[in-house]
Amino acid sequence: MPSNLRTPYQAAPDVFALPSSLPIAGAGLLPVNAYLIRGPEPILVDTGMAIDRGYFEQALWSLVDPTELRWILLTHDDRDHAGNLKEILMAAPRAKLITNGLAIARLGEEWDVPANRVIQVNPGRTLDLGGRSVSLLRPPAYDSPSTLALYDLTTQSLFSSDSFGAVLPGPAENAQDIPEAVYLAGMALFTRANAPWTALADPAKFDAVLDNLVRLGPRRILSSHGATVLDRTETLAATMRSVPTMTPWLPDEDVLVEALLAEHEGTALGVDAA
Repeated sequence: MPSNLRTPYQAAPDVFALPSSLPIAGAGLLPVNAYLIRGPEPILVDTGMAIDRGYFEQALWSLVDPTELRWILLTHDDRDHAGNLKEILMAAPRAKLITNGLAIARLGEEWDVPANRVIQVNPGRTLDLGGRSVSLLRPPAYDSPSTLALYDLTTQSLFSSDSFGAVLPGPAENAQDIPEAVYLAGMALFTRANAPWTALADPAKFDAVLDNLVRLGPRRILSSHGATVLDRTETLAATMRSVPTMTPWLPDEDVLVEALLAEHEGTALGVDAA
C-alpha cells in the first residue's frame, strides 16, 4: 500500500512529529501530522492515516517502545486522525485513550473501543499525565463536534487539531521556511474548506475564541495539518479572524452541470441537445 509518511522530525523539546500528507488537486499539499510527546509517560497525539498503516507504526515504535506508551490523545475521530488507533491500542498494552465521548460513539460505527482503555473528557479539563500538565480546549475551527485541542504547559505548545492547518506548496517542517503570505493564504484556504460554517459564524463570538487563545499565549502551534509555527500566534489569529468574511472553498468540479442538465432535459423531451 502506498504511503506518504516521511521521516519523523523534532517539532519542540521532547516532541516529535510523524508527518504525512495528502495532495489537494489544484491547490497543493495538505500536511497530516501525528505527534509524540516523550517523557516519563509518553503521549501520542492522534494516530495517523490508515493508508500509512504499517509505516506509521514502524516510525512510532522507532521513537518509543510500545510497552512504554501511556496515553493516546485523539483530537477527534476522523480517519486522518484515528486511522491506526486500533492497531496502536493492541500493540501498546499500557496505553489509555483520552478523547471526547462523541468520538467514542462515532468510532463505534466501525469497531468496539474497549471501555476499560478509555478516559472520556470534554474541553475545559486540565490533566496531569505523569507530571506533565495538559489542558484540553475547543480550537477555533474544526470539522467534527468531538474535536479537542491539547495545550502542553511544559513546552507551551498548542496541538491545535485541524485549526491553523494550511495547504502548502510542498512538504515543510517549519512555517518559517515558507513565505508568510503563502502560508497564511494556505491556512485561510484550508479553514474555508474544512470549516465552511465559519462563513455563518457570529464574528464577535468567533473573535472571542481567538482572543482567549491569544491570551493563553502558546509559543508553538502544532497543527495536525500544518508546519511548526513558532512565536506567530497573533499573526495566525489575525488571519483566522478574516475567514468568516470569505466564501467557503470547494474544489473544481469535473463536469459542466448545466450542460449535463440540458442534455438530460433534451433527451427526456425527445430532443437532440446537440
